[in-house]
Parts: sequence; structure tokens; C-alpha cells
Amino acid sequence: MTSRMGLVICVATTWLCGCHSVRTQDPLQVRDLFNGKDLSGWVNVNTDPDTWTVQDGALVCTGQPIGILRTDRQYENFILELEWNHLQAGGNSGVFVWSQGIPPEGQRLPVGVEVQVLELEWAVQHNQTDAYVHGEIFGTGDVKVVPDNPRGVRSKSFENRCLGKGQWNQYTIVCVDGTIKLSVNGKFVNGISHSSVKKGYICLESEGAPIHFRNVRIVELPPGITTPEQTAAIIEDTNPKKESQQ
Repeated sequence: MTSRMGLVICVATTWLCGCHSVRTQDPLQVRDLFNGKDLSGWVNVNTDPDTWTVQDGALVCTGQPIGILRTDRQYENFILELEWNHLQAGGNSGVFVWSQGIPPEGQRLPVGVEVQVLELEWAVQHNQTDAYVHGEIFGTGDVKVVPDNPRGVRSKSFENRCLGKGQWNQYTIVCVDGTIKLSVNGKFVNGISHSSVKKGYICLESEGAPIHFRNVRIVELPPGITTPEQTAAIIEDTNPKKESQQ
């Protein structure tokens, strides 16, 4: 466990103690969401069999075609920690939380809340300010959120803490009861609240550029008051696409 993750768990536990009676026999635990060996626990939804592979303990994505790799079950309240490394200038990717398990018909990406993963040169290549090239948070499809630092309906990071291509960046994403807070490389810099969806799948995005992920860990927190309307549809894993192999 990293010291940062331990601190976040401590804070989360303290907050939860003020809201709920914590069961001492069921302490919060850090669990690997990606085991560094194969794609157990993940489902290749709509990309090629070789889009996602495991190399030297990292989850390697070619970026082609556009699509998603998702968890095999849903999550509601949790702390997600992961590291990512773009290999190409201007590379694009993302992490979806509280997501639907499959994209809408005719689309490649799902409905949910996306935490943007953009390499620094993306802003230059697309003639946009670098204030929000990474860590932007927004609802996709019909999902509504209230941004902490609005750029239209999206929330942009208050501070640029991202490192460029070939360097590892760390995200800690805290998702609790419709609120999301994002830490980039050790500092919380963005968030949203009042999400219209509060339970669903976690997805990693393939979007045109090679990217590596590693140290993908999760801490599940106690459930809250989440209605069926705020929950993604459960997908039975009968998709013909199989998980990529090492």
C-alpha cells in the first residue's frame, strides 16, 4: 500500500465513522483491481483481442480501435488508485466510473462519468488551453454532474500537475454518493458532485494512442442510498469478445 493510499483510507474511514457505525470485523482493505499478470476480472467489451495485453507487470493498450476494457462487476462507493503513462505526444485516454457496461448502439464509448487522461501536447495539437488537458471530469451521454471548477458542464483541474509522455502519472479517484474527487500526483485538484449515476462499472479507455497502466488498486467503501435509476444496468458476461491474454 502506498502512503498516499493509506492516508486517503484513513481520512475516508474517519469521515465514514461520523456518518455510519463502522463494523470493526470488516475493515477497509486495498485490493488489486489489475493483478499485473493477466486480465482476470476484466472484460474486453469492443476492442480487438490484442488491444489490451500485459507486459512486465503493466497493462498495455495499443489505442486501436477506440473502445473500452471494463471490470467484470459494478462498484458504488470506492477509492480507485492507478498509474498511467502515455507513450505518444497528444495521446488520449480516460477512466470511466459508474459506467454502463456496454456503449450505446452505434457508439464506441459508454455512458457514465469520465476522468480524462490526456498527454500534455494534446492542448497544443488541438489549439486549446493547457489548464484542463488532464484530469477533466464530466458526464457522458445523459449523465449529469455539478462541476467544482466549471468549463461548461465539465470540471477542469485547478492546477496542472501532469507529467508528459514517457513518464508515469498517478490518479487517486474517490467516488462516494455521487461525488468524485481527483488527486493528480499527490494533490487533489478537481471534482464533481450530484452525479445522476452513483453505481456502475469501471472502464479503461482505448482512444487512438498507446498507453500503459499499472498499480490499479481499489478500496471498496460501504454502500449508500442508491436507487435503481442511479445504477447502471447489470451486464451478463456473454460478450463474444474475450479478455486479452498475456
